[in-house]
Amino acid sequence: MLDRLDWVLPRFEELGEMLSQPEVAQDQARYRALMREHSQLEPLAQAVTRYAGLLRERDEAREMLEAGDLTDMAQDELERLTPLIERAEREMQLLLLPRDPDDERNVVMEIRSGAGGEEAALFGAMLMRMYTRYAERHGWRVEMMDANMTELGGVKEAVFAIAGEGAFSRLRYESGVHRVQRVPVTESNGKRQTSTATVAVLPEAQEVDVRIDPGDLRVDVYRASGHGGQYINKTDSAVRITHLPTGLVVTCQDEKSQLKNREKAMRVLRARLYERMEREQDAAYAENRRTQVGTGDRSERIRTYNFNEGRVTDHRLGRTIYTIDAFVDGDMDALLDALVSADQEERLRALGLRGDGK
Repeated sequence: MLDRLDWVLPRFEELGEMLSQPEVAQDQARYRALMREHSQLEPLAQAVTRYAGLLRERDEAREMLEAGDLTDMAQDELERLTPLIERAEREMQLLLLPRDPDDERNVVMEIRSGAGGEEAALFGAMLMRMYTRYAERHGWRVEMMDANMTELGGVKEAVFAIAGEGAFSRLRYESGVHRVQRVPVTESNGKRQTSTATVAVLPEAQEVDVRIDPGDLRVDVYRASGHGGQYINKTDSAVRITHLPTGLVVTCQDEKSQLKNREKAMRVLRARLYERMEREQDAAYAENRRTQVGTGDRSERIRTYNFNEGRVTDHRLGRTIYTIDAFVDGDMDALLDALVSADQEERLRALGLRGDGK
């Protein structure tokens, strides 16, 4: 594999020399560009150096073995080096994958109840709690943007932001239809019911990512209300923003301040517009998202939560775990790690790289 990466160390050294030149330091734009390339290349350069060192050690051990010198020691050394070389090669392969600029972004998550009536709304509330608990485990901050709740505490629709390092890179695989199979608390005869909820995970966009013309917005304010029409407050603090060119509508009534509700609604609108812009630029991504999220029908799903059998099944992986209580309490990393690995394998194959570490 080193012959494919013979450019890495010379380029890394060249960048280091260029950054030390006074004339480069005086050109701030060029200096920042070179520094960025140097920083991005550094992990790969380090991995190539480690890999080359391991190959040298392996060659030395093989020479000792062939010469009949210290054969037991040479054999032990080869056995020690083999998994280290495989892991180092795997590391280089992953570093060659193009970075998704959205991976380090915060996320805006949207949960909507699907088929199943009140039980679907209660399932939506369970999903919202699950993601909140997952965020807490990782030290991320959760901020409610808007929620339409039922009298029993279910979620018809909820929008919330999760802020933290690498949030989108971990949660991006949650977009799609989630299905639950259990006996609802609303069911008196103990009959199991199947319900669904849809989850959308959007990278949060900044103002520099999406420029919105104020003239393209219609902003309506109204009185925020809760369950059964009870007023949360007596002022017109709730905000509804309509983006006229696209027809996108965002509402927010979580805050008592109209200004804060408007700020939150604009954050959600930017995220939706950013995602739409990405979809328009990448037809393949658009098709993938359409397939994932779908309509909320029971036949379309990425994951099933079966409480009677105590299992969670991810249909994309074909993998089932039997720790459903821990999973819905936010202990999701086992499945998320597997989804990340599966995605990496697919991307490695697309690049013509072997993803088995050999």
